[in-house]
Amino acid sequence: MNDAETQFDLLAIGGGFAGLSAACRAAELGLKAAVLEKEEAERYLCNSRYTSGVFVVMGRHALSPAEELEKAILEGTGSTARPELVHALASNARRTVDWMREQGARLLEAQASEGKQLILAPPRRFVEGLDWEGRGGDVTLRKLTANLLERGGRLILGAKAQSLAMEDGACVGLNALQAGRSITYRAQAVVIADGGFQANAEMVRRYISPRPERLLVRAAPGGQGDGIRMAEAVGAATSGYGSFYGHLQHRDALSNDRLWPYPHLDSIAAVSVLVGPDGKRFTDEGLGGVCMANALARLDDPLGASVLFDDAVWTGEPGRARPVGPNPYLMSAGGGMFSASDIRALAQQAKLPADALLGTVRAYNGAVAKNSLGDLDPPRTAAKFKPLPLMKPPFHAVALCAGITGTMGGIEINADAQALGRDGRAIPGLYVAGTPVSGLEGGPRAGYVGGLSKAFVLGLIAADHIARTARRAPSA
Repeated sequence: MNDAETQFDLLAIGGGFAGLSAACRAAELGLKAAVLEKEEAERYLCNSRYTSGVFVVMGRHALSPAEELEKAILEGTGSTARPELVHALASNARRTVDWMREQGARLLEAQASEGKQLILAPPRRFVEGLDWEGRGGDVTLRKLTANLLERGGRLILGAKAQSLAMEDGACVGLNALQAGRSITYRAQAVVIADGGFQANAEMVRRYISPRPERLLVRAAPGGQGDGIRMAEAVGAATSGYGSFYGHLQHRDALSNDRLWPYPHLDSIAAVSVLVGPDGKRFTDEGLGGVCMANALARLDDPLGASVLFDDAVWTGEPGRARPVGPNPYLMSAGGGMFSASDIRALAQQAKLPADALLGTVRAYNGAVAKNSLGDLDPPRTAAKFKPLPLMKPPFHAVALCAGITGTMGGIEINADAQALGRDGRAIPGLYVAGTPVSGLEGGPRAGYVGGLSKAFVLGLIAADHIARTARRAPSA
């Protein structure tokens, strides 16, 4: 390869929304940009291609006033998010949506239980399992790729970044492996945008769950934490680990691909009862699916929990929640559930201790009737999801697993998306966008900002800062 093929102004690691948005924006601003993607297929698999396409900021509409978005992020993370990052993301959300539309991305208004949301079009269909071909994520990735190429940029497939190249404390490129050959790419700036570490069992064991093999990787297989590892090796500060974005899935999803990413059981569990192998509750169901999935993953046996509910829940709105309700898609995808006319018989089918389960249900029903949810052990909240009693037979139970889609925590950055060293100062030439960042999510309730907002907003912020500070002599 000659210098023109290996020297760039901006080089992004990872061909998802974060990397492509950074490269597209840089090329739009006149920089020579490229994206390295380790997968070889033209329509390589990644979480951006798998996405259901909902663009929110901590569950809020992305076009909400910036002050509302800031408040939502701080509340959702228990004020553990870093204020300067919160402000940067919230204040750039609207212009990011405008930019996406200028690039040809289609964003539709869709009604959800939390209110109206923006969603990439075409939206996924109401089917079980994966549904990405020709859907919003896939179409948007291809559009961004086309834009990048039209502006003189490159998408380099089959190139796996191995390490960052450093000179005098600054990042000046990276070393990659491509077709069995080692190649050094030079760049004025490198943007780490290769996602989290949800598919790296060792990192999941270290930071999230003692039994990663008993979690469902509800994601593309490429999320190995490579970017985080490379950044740590050159002195970048990392923090914020311990939580993840994910959902409650049927236990058989570990062996049946039609049972993930949809349907999941969040809508049912949030209004019902979640119990461990001892037949007792172990978490606050009222905090929602992401929190429940995290609590499940932390159990000694993450495959030891079940959700209990009655037929009113199954046939009502929770059972049929959009986009792919458990009723009927759980059954059509091959996921079974236990059903019985009374709780004791249900316990026998689900292999749960009958006396303990009966006591749990009685205590729960009593607390719902008396509005004394705070007296339960553990206490249950009702601000987000109103609990429904188990009253109408038949009663049902579904064995669960925790599905992990993306991790929280990673490389510390400043408001310009620059990676920070352990001394708190920016590492020249090194940026981070999307899931590998720390400081925007997590906290005591595993607050989730949103994968698309982190990717697109931080991708634009990084590209804009690189363009403002780039040496005007071209890299090539």
